[in-house]
Amino acid sequence: MQQFDRAAEDLGNSIHFEHVNVQVPDQRLATLFYVAGIGLTRDPYLMVSDSNMWVNVGRSQFHLPSGKPQVLRGHTGIVIAGRQALLDRLASVARKLEGTAFGFSEHNDYVEATCPWGNRLRCYEPDAARFGRISLGIPYVEFDVPHGTAEAISRFYPEVVGIPAEVSNGFARAKVGRDQYLQFRESDRVHGEYDGHHVQIYITDFSGPYKRLLERKLVSREDNPYQYRFCDIVDPADGRYLFTVEHEVRSATHPMFMRQLVNRNPAQTNRTYAHGHDEALWAMGPDQFD
Repeated sequence: MQQFDRAAEDLGNSIHFEHVNVQVPDQRLATLFYVAGIGLTRDPYLMVSDSNMWVNVGRSQFHLPSGKPQVLRGHTGIVIAGRQALLDRLASVARKLEGTAFGFSEHNDYVEATCPWGNRLRCYEPDAARFGRISLGIPYVEFDVPHGTAEAISRFYPEVVGIPAEVSNGFARAKVGRDQYLQFRESDRVHGEYDGHHVQIYITDFSGPYKRLLERKLVSREDNPYQYRFCDIVDPADGRYLFTVEHEVRSATHPMFMRQLVNRNPAQTNRTYAHGHDEALWAMGPDQFD
């Protein structure tokens, strides 16, 4: 009888990472960067006014409400096919983004693009060995954390939130969905004070982490029956403060759980239009099955 590594398919309590939320002061500039430059898709159904914008990345999103700019203390990794096309799109919006923090640079295995207010994205080609079968999505968000915190962070997630985590050489990561991670890298990078940006996950054991967070007085907001929030990550052994980033925690019964998202093919234009190629697929096709 063939034997399988059943633990390889475990997810833990968090079953999907959905969005990164950062405020932006100018929706037009945000559109130029995230939609025209990176090649993502503004959600056509929700948040369509000028007070907020949801931008789809496969099955995940960026939420970009209007307000004082917020900068994530680290970077967001995205998978998007077509390195040269990405570079061409970023170059095409550069002039309109002059005078902002916008920029982009090539590296061996990714392109780093910086939004007009300083948020950094690392854009990778699809790679099943590294990111699973994602062809468009957010495989991880990485935070720069103080030295001496990664090991305790790796204990916080399994012990308090029920999310498996691992640590090695000052780098911790918690598995928050299939091929999706929150990563924490000890760093000397200097950041300002935490400004309120947040990340959002869906979990199955909704009440267990809530009780453990409440016992530690870490629940920061009660949103509705399907959602609560916490901000501070602490050492579960002694309560030592480690890092702050707001976690929007949703139940799997949340009305928007696994809502279908529209993703356009950024290569499609009115000048070179081809029927049947409007949509971008977020996962690799059956011919690429490993």
